[in-house]
Amino acid sequence: QVQLVESGGGLVQAGDSLRLSCAASGRTFSSYGMGWFRQAPGEERGFVAAINRSGGSTIYADSVKGRFTISRDNAKNTVALQMNSLKLEDTAVYYCAAAPPGYRLPYLTRRTEYAYWGQGTQVTVSS
Repeated sequence: QVQLVESGGGLVQAGDSLRLSCAASGRTFSSYGMGWFRQAPGEERGFVAAINRSGGSTIYADSVKGRFTISRDNAKNTVALQMNSLKLEDTAVYYCAAAPPGYRLPYLTRRTEYAYWGQGTQVTVSS
């Protein structure tokens, strides 16, 4: 069982940066693949970024590639999402998710690969 708590959301202006953090409970955090998803009003929850258990491999949605960076600290049981050059269309609730051991790295873009989800944190980008 893994519990996830996101933090760091807020209201920023276009072009600003924001850093989201996700704190995970449990002693097996380092064996989980981790991901960030987001959901804007009226839209489905979509993939943003993912990272494998060691942190050596990452995947990004095309819409955030070059602007967002996912990282993890297994010693602190945390995963972060650094968001730079934010755009209006980045406005959404951002969710942290954990994929149990046995996950398939290329499939970390899929919601179905994840078993645990945080409650979400709101990111609002204004002009």
